[in-house]
Amino acid sequence: MNILPEPIQNLIDGFSRLPGIGPKTASRLTFYLLKAQGNLTEELADALRNLKSGTGVCKICFNITEAGRDVCEICGNESRDASLLCVVEDPLDVLAFERTGGFDGRYHVLQGVLSPIEGIGPEDLKIRELIERVKAGGVTEIIIATNPSIEGDATAMYLYKRLNPFGIRITRIARGIPMGGDLEYTDQSTLLRALAGRQKME
Repeated sequence: MNILPEPIQNLIDGFSRLPGIGPKTASRLTFYLLKAQGNLTEELADALRNLKSGTGVCKICFNITEAGRDVCEICGNESRDASLLCVVEDPLDVLAFERTGGFDGRYHVLQGVLSPIEGIGPEDLKIRELIERVKAGGVTEIIIATNPSIEGDATAMYLYKRLNPFGIRITRIARGIPMGGDLEYTDQSTLLRALAGRQKME
């Protein structure tokens, strides 16, 4: 027996379907919105309604862009280095790199990673489009920046095999000890990769 009114229960159920949000957090969010002052609920509802209709996908790199724009702001920026291409899994990875302010190249968003268990193969990702960009010329280095996971590594290796025949430089982002991290709490795999990727001190 459900003692909550249907609109409240529906919103709790909706929040619960989001990643990282359990039933308790969903309930807290729902009751917070129920008691919220001002136009918060209306503004949130408008933002959700416009989320899909107000966004699109860049036809060059497949990053998210505003609706009605064929090319995203990064691909349309002539000052960005078009010869340097960073391949990432999803748009959130682009955001992470852009926050650093240290990369002035361009991106290619795969829209996922290879995962045979989930039935995701090369044809489900933007791999063919990446190869077409390389074939078109102008790219001198590809940085493969997939996540350090089994699927990310498998995708990186697959991309390397497909792109290597083009004779361009292919690199993989380094991995190591995070800033502020303790060696004694670092896993063995990360330590080994940190050793393998060591650099000369200048």
